[in-house]
Amino acid sequence: MNWIETIIISIVEGLTEFLPVSSTGHMIITQNLLGVPQGDPFVHAFTFIIQFGAILSVVCLYWRRFFQFDNSPLPAGESQSWWQKLKHKYYFYWLLFVGVLPAVIIGLLAKKSGFLDWLLDSVEVVAIMLVVGGVFMLFCDRLFNHGTEKNKLNEKRAFNIGLFQCISVIPGVSRSMATIVGGMAQGLTRKRAAEFSFFLAVPTMAGATLLDLLDLMKEDTAWATTHNITMLLLGCVVSFVVALLAMKWFVAFLTKYGFKAFGVYRIIVGGIIIAMLLAGQSLQMVD
Repeated sequence: MNWIETIIISIVEGLTEFLPVSSTGHMIITQNLLGVPQGDPFVHAFTFIIQFGAILSVVCLYWRRFFQFDNSPLPAGESQSWWQKLKHKYYFYWLLFVGVLPAVIIGLLAKKSGFLDWLLDSVEVVAIMLVVGGVFMLFCDRLFNHGTEKNKLNEKRAFNIGLFQCISVIPGVSRSMATIVGGMAQGLTRKRAAEFSFFLAVPTMAGATLLDLLDLMKEDTAWATTHNITMLLLGCVVSFVVALLAMKWFVAFLTKYGFKAFGVYRIIVGGIIIAMLLAGQSLQMVD
């Protein structure tokens, strides 16, 4: 990968990480359009690692939520055990832990089986899931937009949202879409569901990044050239800056307009790719 390819792919990642259009799917499409070789261990790792740059923008934008503890006393009538006190103080982190558990289990199984690597090489899967997800998004506001501010996030809702997140192991589904819809299905408002989706991305993608780094280090270390490491750092910085801008816009847009526009976009992009593949045309714009 060269500088231009790295910057373009990282901009795509930053723009799409928190939009319900599948950042992984868009990166796979972009890599194909640019002629980046698929199946290369470094390219696989790059796809996940630069997502860590994007999710750091969540910590930056919502830093008060990430570093604020509940020091208020436990409500009267509840158990005053050390565990309850600890959970009460760090309840935000406890909800993230509960929410990320399903993804940890499913993600590890998919990665160990090699199923995840196969999916990441399949632009056909991405195209089909973009269309399927797009059709679903045309109607999901009508199906799930019944949340109220009275419904608060708890362990059960966090775990169920985590189950929805597992669907996004398939490129083209969109982790953002799965978790936001999961939150709305649990009675949360669009804004609350979107924010928890952002928060849940931090431990999820941090874990995925760590696993890919460990895998890379177990492989032939010939990949660890100054050039490749520079590309990784550049990708993380670019995706961080772009994601920070995109995320603020997305919350306002989603709260006001819902999912329909993203659904139409997904259907158009996925449909074009499917048509090209059926016509036997290569997606590569650059040889």
